[in-house]
Amino acid sequence: MEEFKTLTREELKSWMDEEKDFVLVDVLSEGSYNSKHLPGAKHASVKESDFQEKIQEMVPEKDKPVVVYCGSFSCQLSPFAAHKLSEMGYTEVYDFEGGLADWQDGGYSLEGATAEEEN
Repeated sequence: MEEFKTLTREELKSWMDEEKDFVLVDVLSEGSYNSKHLPGAKHASVKESDFQEKIQEMVPEKDKPVVVYCGSFSCQLSPFAAHKLSEMGYTEVYDFEGGLADWQDGGYSLEGATAEEEN
């Protein structure tokens, strides 16, 4: 059985446009997050020891949809994070595989320090 599902950028964009009730989590480093992230994304670096605690604070409901992403299709942090969330008992886990690079390739805007310079 698959532990988590994947989302395309079009699916994620439509979720945002529809204001679907979900939590979007950037699992990259804090520096990367501060530099640029998807609109409305929260931050929890999957490489940090407090990743699980941060997720539990952000998303106390285990049945709420959680979408994780990292840098690009080749980045393995978001599938790793999605796997961890499934292990933690979250039932609606999605990996936006394309991450930051795919989002920008789609022409969508980002938030953060360097994103403001680019917009």
